[in-house]
Amino acid sequence: MSATQVKEKAPPLKGARRLVAWLDGQVGRLFPGYFALVMATGIISNTLYLEGHLGLSNLLFGVNLVTFPWLLLLTSLRAARASRAIWADLTNPRLVFSFFTIVAASDVLGLGMNLRGQVEVALGLWVFALAAWFVLIYFSFAVLTFLNSAHNANAVHGGWLIAIVGTESLVILGAMIAPHQGALAPGLFVLIHMLWGVGLALYGIFITLFAYRIFFFDVGPDDITPLLWVVMGAAAISANAGSTLLLEDSGVPFLMSMRPFIDGVTLILWAWATWWIPLLVLFGLWKHGAHRAPLRYTPMLWSLVFPLGMYALASLRLSLAAEFGPLRAVAQTIVWIALAAWVATAVGLARAVWADLRGAVRAPDLLSTP
Repeated sequence: MSATQVKEKAPPLKGARRLVAWLDGQVGRLFPGYFALVMATGIISNTLYLEGHLGLSNLLFGVNLVTFPWLLLLTSLRAARASRAIWADLTNPRLVFSFFTIVAASDVLGLGMNLRGQVEVALGLWVFALAAWFVLIYFSFAVLTFLNSAHNANAVHGGWLIAIVGTESLVILGAMIAPHQGALAPGLFVLIHMLWGVGLALYGIFITLFAYRIFFFDVGPDDITPLLWVVMGAAAISANAGSTLLLEDSGVPFLMSMRPFIDGVTLILWAWATWWIPLLVLFGLWKHGAHRAPLRYTPMLWSLVFPLGMYALASLRLSLAAEFGPLRAVAQTIVWIALAAWVATAVGLARAVWADLRGAVRAPDLLSTP
């Protein structure tokens, strides 16, 4: 084989090496909150399923069947190949709560499985989510207690509230699978009622810090991120969890006596989530309109899509629990807005990945000699 033929075959090899290097870099820089993609996709799929739009629901469900294991694989590779990077995220007070998206994503996918009759798979996902939650809840608060600083203690980004989302997601899926667990059902119902209360307590703590920061200190355009929508999403999922507890018959007398309390708190949570929506829209207009900040794709955008889908599902569940039909119209409207936001964000993701990949493959080979 001639030297010219060798040179002709070299570029594909260099391209393959660049592709591998690009993938390795993507794994190392993987945003820990990327499981919000599964959350957003799943919650819209589940709402569409309950509204009778089975074709669209199954399409999004199929996306999650690929996305969830893929993200688990990437996270495992990151832990193996970039352990320092993942440890830096785990010990960062601003990022550690992003790992709760793993919990919520597992539960949202489990809900989709349960809707399709896969109760055992849903149970497995719930157990996995519960184990992850138990580790993360104490680890994250240890980080917040011992590794926090005045600079990092900035609740305005809203990411801390993802812990509430993960907690309340356990309540919703737990209420769906508990009736199928025989003698374990009463204990599971007690546990998920406890988790609902823990979620409310955490929300009360974090929303106080958040409101104090955002209403009484200076806020700049960089402080307004898609994660702010988790403030609304955490209230919506708490309302959804409350409605789910009302719709399921636990058969435990003292839990049944709590129903009037759950009923009232659920309505208040839904109203609080509703109150936040116009304000969050104004924040976005202020940043991208008044300050002309460019709107670019970021993984945090999935944390904006999920609350919209969750608000739609919370409205649907509350309409059933309260037997108040007009709320059904709210759910039917918001779910399409959430789907439009999902499509726009998915297009942004595809364009960002393509541009990044093309740039990596076409980049000059710094190791080559002239």
